[in-house]
Amino acid sequence: MMMEISGTRYRSGISPLVVVVLSPDTKEETVSWLLRRMREKQQDGGAELLVNQLRSEGVVEEKENPNIFLVTASWQRLLSGAEDLGLFKEFSDGSMRSFTCINSHNFKEFHGDGDGFLSMAECQYIIKHELETLRAKDETHVPGYTQAKLYPGKSIIRRLQSKRILIRMFPLHDQEELKRLSFKWYKKVRTSLQPLDDIRHYFGEGLALYFGFLEYFTMALMPLALIGLLYCQFDWETYDKYVFFAAFNLIWCTVILELWKRCSASLAYHWGTLSRKKVFEEPRPGFHGILGFNPVTGREEPLYPNTKRQLRIYLVSLPFVLLCLYLSLYVMMIYFQMEGWVLMLHDRGPTFWTNILLFIPGVIYAVVIEALNVIYRYAAEFLTEWENHRRESSYQNHLVLKVLVFNFLNCFASLFYIAFIMQDLVLLRQNLATLLITSQIINQFMEAVLPYWLQRRCNKMMMERPLSEQVRLETNMSNYRGTFDDYLELFLLFGYVSLFSSVYPLAAVFVVLNNITEIYSDAFKMCNLFKRPFSDPAANIGIWQLAFEAMSVIAIVTNCTLIGMSPQVRAYFPDSEMHLMLWTVAVEHGLLAFKFFLAFMVPDVPKHIQIKLARLEFESMEALKKKKMCAVPRLRRVAHEEE
Repeated sequence: MMMEISGTRYRSGISPLVVVVLSPDTKEETVSWLLRRMREKQQDGGAELLVNQLRSEGVVEEKENPNIFLVTASWQRLLSGAEDLGLFKEFSDGSMRSFTCINSHNFKEFHGDGDGFLSMAECQYIIKHELETLRAKDETHVPGYTQAKLYPGKSIIRRLQSKRILIRMFPLHDQEELKRLSFKWYKKVRTSLQPLDDIRHYFGEGLALYFGFLEYFTMALMPLALIGLLYCQFDWETYDKYVFFAAFNLIWCTVILELWKRCSASLAYHWGTLSRKKVFEEPRPGFHGILGFNPVTGREEPLYPNTKRQLRIYLVSLPFVLLCLYLSLYVMMIYFQMEGWVLMLHDRGPTFWTNILLFIPGVIYAVVIEALNVIYRYAAEFLTEWENHRRESSYQNHLVLKVLVFNFLNCFASLFYIAFIMQDLVLLRQNLATLLITSQIINQFMEAVLPYWLQRRCNKMMMERPLSEQVRLETNMSNYRGTFDDYLELFLLFGYVSLFSSVYPLAAVFVVLNNITEIYSDAFKMCNLFKRPFSDPAANIGIWQLAFEAMSVIAIVTNCTLIGMSPQVRAYFPDSEMHLMLWTVAVEHGLLAFKFFLAFMVPDVPKHIQIKLARLEFESMEALKKKKMCAVPRLRRVAHEEE
């Protein structure tokens, strides 16, 4: 079928899926070479994709980049790519199985030639994979750029990205599908859950899992928020009444994380990512080293000594992180000096204005915390890039570790100091409320009010428009940086709720309200302000699960200590602080043992999914045995004929 889109004809029923943008001054021989390699047959070392240059309608402005290309593929090529990637799809018996072209008609929703069988996000992910695995053959450098060295097996796209010849590569929005998703997702007030299947279908599993976790976290907070509202009826200064709330916190933060693992596994199985094999990770675009042979792939690629990387981490990155932590503590002590000065001023002559002044140091400190977090984030990214990690997953893990350690200390150090050094529960409640509410106001302004204002000002709402105009509009949109910042925000909110909310039960109420707003604002941003991200076939929330688990362990320690500090518990040990301490430590160790026992006893994957996975593995083994048994007589017959 012939289809014309903005002057570009595709011999396929598929719309352009991916946009590749080269630098405006890219040499013509480079462009011709790249297009030829992208269009070449697979057996000739090409990607076998359909590529056409974007042609503007009407008058062409001089500043427009002429090197914008639209990439798609035939359905047969996409199905072949799905098989190469091992995408899991629903089989006729209801199980999730790795797709194969031979058994294609045994999969549900596969009709005719497979049109519509793959989601648009899956198609775009396949094209991205084919582009990134397009490798150099006998070229020694990129044509036209002698400094851009190539060698057999080197990823062409990653070399072009590292040399800033390829400046953007992103999946294109589908205006009709985006409009339907927007209406179901955020354009109307919902009393039901989010359309996670639709989000996954359009944006992929990684983003859908984030919104699934955000929704799950919000629902899990409802019991805490309800208890917090009930506690508002009591006298705030009667802290012994909050022992029950702290005890409930201990169980809550353990149970919800264990249940989330099961929920996450169910979603991942339903979406076909739970058993999908990981794709071998290519070197990151910024990775550099001395040319050598990779012992795993046997291909020539840059190699960087792990010893040298470790020296950079322990002799430079670690001291820098420790210095930043020291500066954070120094800022905290300045805040306490300001707090002491304001309290002294208030004690001299309490007035309406001094009552207001009591909150000013906390607000300033909360703003400074947010500013330090942003500045440190850029420093952490620079350091992690300088460490020269080969794999993207290794880069992300080291970045997450740096950012989590600093953000945890920066946000919670003052609360720990007030709770366990000063032992002032009144000041702890005031400080927790100030930090939580101020940070939420800042985040809501940055993530809801400002994006909406920018969208209205720039008029970037996705609507029906010619393809050439849509592509150039999306080219200038901001890149979505992934779910890192979103998970980090939830991690800190989880900390505020689980660590010290027993002295400020309304914390859970504010976090619930924040999360409800977050769902709508994040949905709005994804649909209107950012380029569409490539699908991330995630099976879980990754290292963030471990981060939340670590926070829950710390929460057990803090809540047990707060319970031990309460007057109600101290009344049982009037004459012996040592007995109180031993009792507190014993309870804490018992709860930690309960946590790990619960983690051991509750399977991460539900039983019915375990059975389906085991059955699939058994059937695969049986099929392999039959294949071998069929091959033996054939080999014997061939050997007999040769004799």
